[in-house]
Amino acid sequence: MTALTLSTSGAATLRADAIVVGVAKGAGSKAASKSGDLVVAPGAEAVDKAFDGKLASVLETLGASGAEGEVTKLPAPSGLKAPVVVAVGLGSVPEKDEMYSAEALRRAAGAAARALSGSKKAGFALPVEAVEDAEAIAEGALLGAYAFTEYQGTKADKTEKPGKAAGNGAKQPLAEVALLGTKPRDKAFKAATERALALTEEIKRARDLINMPPNDLYPESFAAVATAAGKEHGIKVQVFDEKALVKGGFGGILGVGQGSAHGPRLVKLAYTHPKAEKTLAFVGKGITYDSGGISLKPAGHNETMKCDMSGAAAVFAAVVTAARLGLKVNITGWLALAENMPSGNAVRPGDVLRMYSGKTVEVLNTDAEGRLVLGDALTRASEENPDAIVDVATLTGAMVLALGNRTFGIMGNDESFRTAIHEIAEEVGEQSWPMPMPAELRKGMESSTADIANMGERMGGGLVAGLFLQEFVGEDIAWAHLDIAGPAYNDGSPFGYTPKGGTGSAVRTLVRLAEHTAAGDLG
Repeated sequence: MTALTLSTSGAATLRADAIVVGVAKGAGSKAASKSGDLVVAPGAEAVDKAFDGKLASVLETLGASGAEGEVTKLPAPSGLKAPVVVAVGLGSVPEKDEMYSAEALRRAAGAAARALSGSKKAGFALPVEAVEDAEAIAEGALLGAYAFTEYQGTKADKTEKPGKAAGNGAKQPLAEVALLGTKPRDKAFKAATERALALTEEIKRARDLINMPPNDLYPESFAAVATAAGKEHGIKVQVFDEKALVKGGFGGILGVGQGSAHGPRLVKLAYTHPKAEKTLAFVGKGITYDSGGISLKPAGHNETMKCDMSGAAAVFAAVVTAARLGLKVNITGWLALAENMPSGNAVRPGDVLRMYSGKTVEVLNTDAEGRLVLGDALTRASEENPDAIVDVATLTGAMVLALGNRTFGIMGNDESFRTAIHEIAEEVGEQSWPMPMPAELRKGMESSTADIANMGERMGGGLVAGLFLQEFVGEDIAWAHLDIAGPAYNDGSPFGYTPKGGTGSAVRTLVRLAEHTAAGDLG
């Protein structure tokens, strides 16, 4: 894991492989220096002085524009201990009396950290006007310092020094992040960076799980990871194996998992605090591989389906983070784990499953399996009467069509709670959008055979899925559904602090929700 320090050194005297500074575009008073439309952001004064006040001019000559995420490397002059200066774009200069946004700092730090893969240590001299700025920079740098190399190179490669390339040439992440311009002895700064370290380490664990190949990550092995983490962090873990699921009548989870050689699991993680006054339940879809089942996905649509457990990974990471932070709130995480495979034992289109709630579901499409495992988990979570339930799932391609690859949709049975989730997501830098739940779409799921079908109208498919899930939420419990099908897995190029592959989407939102609940901010 990447180390994080609050350095007492200045940018000029820090011994590191590189010093990271911020640049922006546009005129502005908050600048270390400027040239034309390029502005060197605060925090880089010592670096600019080493360039005789001409850092902006030099960067502009090299083609730097200050655009968000743009990275420009240049050799450092003799006045700096570090041999390299990395200038990263922050976007537009803030208006007068405004600061660079936390998300701008987070993304810039992440882009710089990615550009420094293979390095041992880098100092980050980005604008810090408040403790929140330092926390955002720490989060971005630590999230950007990520690579999934578990299956690359030999075992000998794993024991080499930090920064050493794997056998195929892939570089290891930046080994140490040193934050400059902070107050290292200030309790608030220490607490903020400790939070950032705990949060990002668990997001990285979620990313690792999402990126793990499905021949190694299946319901039983995922449950084992959760059990081990529970022992480490004082979380009570209960695993419902196939025998327990049959005894309990979890027909949705069993139905989805019956076609696989790897049996399904339902995992309960219970974090409690003696002074907690509220209880949250987080429910995650954990399809460790989704072939579509008998309704088989075509070629081109199944290659990344190891990521269909991203919701369960997010819930797992959020519960562990809450435990590490000692939040004064009780949180129960439910991981609904199954592998959706075609076989002679697989559920068929036309089959009817009796869910844990007692409700029967006609399966019209076996590739609409996530809602089946979530239905059972939502009912079980509701039995404990939490103050609120949030489920997280890579549920529908329809949500990706509606909102794109970087934004998750939010639905719910309580408008104020849905709004609160949206505001929290925006607060932590996760793009989201509230979605409706039109009552008229419920009719499309009527079945002449069962209580409800697992499919409805094709148009508005993401909304139909939300309506299906609502059927399994207990009465008078505030509930929100996060469809993270778009941002959970980045199949394109990395950007900001977001890598290629698993992203850890929704973890930050869930953790901040838990923090607000612990503080009594959500009623």
